[in-house]
This record gives sequence, C-alpha cells and structure tokens, in this order.
Amino acid sequence: MNTAFRFDILTLFPEIFDGYLGQSLVRLAQERGLVEIHRWNIRDWSADRKHHKVDDRPFGGGPGMILMPQPVFDCVEAVRGQAEDPGELIMLTPAGERLTQRIVRELAGHRRLLLLCGRYEGFDERIRLGLQPRELSIGDYVCNGGEVPAMVVIDTVIRLVPGVLGDESSTAEETHAEPGLVEYPQYTRPRVFRGMAVPDILLSGDHGAIKRWREEQSRLRSRKEEQS
Repeated sequence: MNTAFRFDILTLFPEIFDGYLGQSLVRLAQERGLVEIHRWNIRDWSADRKHHKVDDRPFGGGPGMILMPQPVFDCVEAVRGQAEDPGELIMLTPAGERLTQRIVRELAGHRRLLLLCGRYEGFDERIRLGLQPRELSIGDYVCNGGEVPAMVVIDTVIRLVPGVLGDESSTAEETHAEPGLVEYPQYTRPRVFRGMAVPDILLSGDHGAIKRWREEQSRLRSRKEEQS
C-alpha cells in the first residue's frame, strides 16, 4: 500500500510547476517517497479535440472568459479514479476561505489533495455546485490563476507530512504554529554585527530563561502585528 501523501494538480498550465517541484524540500520529499505530486492538464479532457477549448464567454455578458464545466468535471472525475483514495478537492479561488495554519493542519490530516487551479474570469458556477470543492484563498487579492496558490498549499502542507522536515520540532515553534502568536526573533553567528548584538539571554545557557524570553518576545511581536 502506498503511504506517500499525494497531491494532484489540475491546471491549464502544468509547466508553471517545473522549477518549483524540482527544488528544496519539495524535491527531497518526492525523492524519499514521502510525497507524490502529479500534474494534470485540464485541456486533455476538452470535448474540442481540435483546439482543446476549455473556456467561453459568460452568459449575460461581461468581460473575460469563464472555465466551462464539462472539461473540469471530466478531469476531476478521471483524476480521482487514479487512486483508491478519492482525496479532498480544493478549489483555489479569491472567494474561498482564507488559508491559515489551522486549515493547513486540517489538510495535512488527509492523505490526498486535488488542487483545482482556475484561470481567466473564474469557474462556471456549476463546478462549485456539482463538485462541491473546498474553496481556499491565500489572501485578499487576485492572482493570475490558481497555480501560485496551489504551490502555497503544497509548501505549507508538506512541512507537516511526517519525515519531510529533518527536525520535527521545527513546525511546533514556527510563526502561527500556536494560534494568534508569531515566532520569536532568532539569531546566529556572529555575536555582534554592525553594532547589533545578540541578546545576552540567548548566550546564558539557561534554557528555562531562554524559553520564557522567547515566549515573551512572541507575545510582544503578536501584539505589534495586531496593531499594525
């Protein structure tokens, strides 16, 4: 039985992911068999075999083009059948719920995610109604498509896949790992750089005092972020 965490990316532009998938933790996670990432071109399911058309003008008028339901439905249904686990379907859209660390943890609780990337002026509403995806947004702004948001989802979720990070405690202390708190300041060598010194407490060897200092700094930073 395959125990790797699986991502399926459904997109009109699979080549956008070429560089990203071959770098850093994402590449290592795949090489070690911890994560599988598959890309699927929605155009391959177009009923238009000559031009591979997947979009059309909106009924009622308006700017831009809308992704048609047929190729998206057929693509999602075919890709779901590629594995025993049908997975959680995620639609990347500015109208979705804001991605947070809490949601990332929920997503990591699955074993398979299908990431549906939109383009143009968005999806035909029947895609939402019929496929009932979970809709996610990475912020209150509009990207050119769902590909960059899909990378964000992958980048955040794989960190919680067991074995991907060398030090599993890293995720517990990072910014937003504890709801409402951002991470404390970090320092490394040299001890003094351009007149800026590492706080003495971090050099004391007193782990209890260091822990308390970090907690206080985290609370201070969190309050500043709320006020900004």
